Amino acid sequence: MRKFALTAIAAAFAITSFSASSQAAGNAPVPAAQEWSWNGLFGTYDRAQLQRGLQVYKGVCAGCHSLKYIAFRNLTDIGFNEDQVKAIAADYDIEDGPNEEGEMFSRPGIASDYFPSPFPNDQAAAASNGGSIPPDLSLMTKARVNGPDYVFGLLTGYEEEAPEGFDLAEGKHYNHYFPGHQISMAPPLYDDAVEYTDGTPATIEQHAHDVVAFLNWTAQPELEARKSMGMKVILFLIVLTAMLYALKRKIWSDIEH
Repeated sequence: MRKFALTAIAAAFAITSFSASSQAAGNAPVPAAQEWSWNGLFGTYDRAQLQRGLQVYKGVCAGCHSLKYIAFRNLTDIGFNEDQVKAIAADYDIEDGPNEEGEMFSRPGIASDYFPSPFPNDQAAAASNGGSIPPDLSLMTKARVNGPDYVFGLLTGYEEEAPEGFDLAEGKHYNHYFPGHQISMAPPLYDDAVEYTDGTPATIEQHAHDVVAFLNWTAQPELEARKSMGMKVILFLIVLTAMLYALKRKIWSDIEH
């Protein structure tokens, strides 16, 4: 009986703690579901959209947010050829070394390099952003529930002024979809923030859709291969089931029932 009572108390405490932590996390509205090209059993990435998303990342996000799990050579997966990848990499300065004198030095990036961080360390990142460290974006859409929809909502959920009666802390910005509605990041997107090379209208919503698509690829570059393998497995199982059924009919055909 004593053991049962202790178990019940522990369970009640866990439930209470979970409820409290949920309330503390804030009750931000759930962003509306968006249409993404990769949704569904046969969904795939739109290469043109991924390339536009890279433009948005480089032109808007890269000044604060790193992409540390993506190498420049990975960009061949979104439609760039080797020469284009080399040109993109060369736009970045990569710290290397030490040299023969024991000193670090900078050089143009090469295809095997990874996207460099905009800050040398977390302290420098925090000092440049009001005490907040901008998160790495490589896995961002996997780190949130309904990640792509959440990130899209976050990027488009800014309002010029907080609602009447809302106590907005100094240095914070009101965001409809951010838990607690107070975020350190200023509105990053605006119309024509990036001029697309393919002529696509550069609206806030278009920028947000494109960069979210790109970030979903950085988080799940294997998505298309995984779906392809899944389809092959399903087809194999269907054929195997048909063969086993035919074999069963053959084996039992001479048995009287």
